[in-house]
Amino acid sequence: MMQRQEARGSRQELALAPVRAALLRDASAEAERLLASARGAADALLEQARRDAVSKISHAREQGRMQAAQLARAELSRGRREARAIELGAQLHARADVERRIRTAIMGLKDEPGYGELRARLAGLALQAAGPGAAVSEHPEGGVVARGPGALVDCSLPRLAQRAIAVLDSRIRELGGG
Repeated sequence: MMQRQEARGSRQELALAPVRAALLRDASAEAERLLASARGAADALLEQARRDAVSKISHAREQGRMQAAQLARAELSRGRREARAIELGAQLHARADVERRIRTAIMGLKDEPGYGELRARLAGLALQAAGPGAAVSEHPEGGVVARGPGALVDCSLPRLAQRAIAVLDSRIRELGGG
C-alpha cells in the first residue's frame, strides 16, 4: 500500500514537472518584460532629467560667469567657488529629482490596475528564491517579502526602487555632469 502511494506520488511529480517548468518560464519571461518596461520608463525619466539638468547647470554656470566677470581681480577666486557650488547644487538637485521620480513611479505601481498580477509574480519569484518551506507576506508599502529557512527575499516596492536606483546609478551621475 505504501509503495503504491509512493509510486503515485512519483508519477504526480513527473506529471507536474512540465507544468512547473512552463510556469517558471512564463514568470521569467514576465519578469524580463517588466524589467524591460521599467528600463524604458527609467530611460525616458533619465533623458528628461538630463535635459533639465543640462539646462539648470548651463544657467548656473552662466550666472557664475556673469558674477565672476563683475568682480574685481581679488574676488575672482570667490566667484569661481560660488559658480562651482551652484553647479554642484544643481547636480545634487538633479540626482535627487531623478531618484524621487524613480521611487514615485515604482511606489505608484500598487495603485495601477495590474498591481495584483505584479504582486502575484513577485510572490512567485520571492518564494522560488527563498526555497522550500518559504512563506510570503505582504509588505506594508507594497510588494512582498518571502521568508524561508535561512532566507529572506525582499521583493517590496521600496526595495525594488532602491535596486533600480542602484542599477541606474552611473547613468544618474552622468546627467549631472559629475
